[in-house]
Amino acid sequence: MADFAALRQTMIDTQLRTNKVTNAQVLAAMGDIPREMFVPEDRASLAYIDEDIRIGESRCMLEPMILARMIQATEVGPEDVVLDVACGTGYSAAILGRIARAVVAVESDTELAGAARARITKLGLDNVVVEMGPINAGWSDQAPYDVILVNGSCGEISDAIFSQLAEGGRLCAIMRGAGGTGMAKLLVKSGGVVSSRGLFDASVPALPEFDLDEGFSF
Repeated sequence: MADFAALRQTMIDTQLRTNKVTNAQVLAAMGDIPREMFVPEDRASLAYIDEDIRIGESRCMLEPMILARMIQATEVGPEDVVLDVACGTGYSAAILGRIARAVVAVESDTELAGAARARITKLGLDNVVVEMGPINAGWSDQAPYDVILVNGSCGEISDAIFSQLAEGGRLCAIMRGAGGTGMAKLLVKSGGVVSSRGLFDASVPALPEFDLDEGFSF
């Protein structure tokens, strides 16, 4: 049987610390949450590879380094309320739940949402709730959110998602450019205006619900 605790520490030491992940809370959360719980059982031994892992037709668990750097960029803190978009089986929501005051995770795939709820419950993360609904609609019932994280690459961000971002709120997503290239971007709302800055190049599977249509594109 794989020594998952050792693999988790190796992930921290060789994938995160060596790739500009320095936030102590992010490192602690990713060292604490068992990533192997969130992948199909027959692929548990691959949970800590430095690649995205497919968990559904249009969903993946983001590569650990990419997820860690995205969360770090949002500067999520213990008083923040977070919206986790396209949560899949719940790994990103679990990580955020170790750091933030409250997390609302939304997933449109019934099977994945059920899996996420079961895993979040098993870990005793009472500050995380998993909701099922269209991911490009966010979850307005608990808005506004201090932080919004989108798990996958987007052609654009829907108006509905932006409307749920609090003043001073931070949104991190991987935006697809020409030719399908991707860049992680941090978007900040200030004075009702959203500004954007690039963080790092990233190529991850696309979220079809965020294809170019009508919304904000950066």
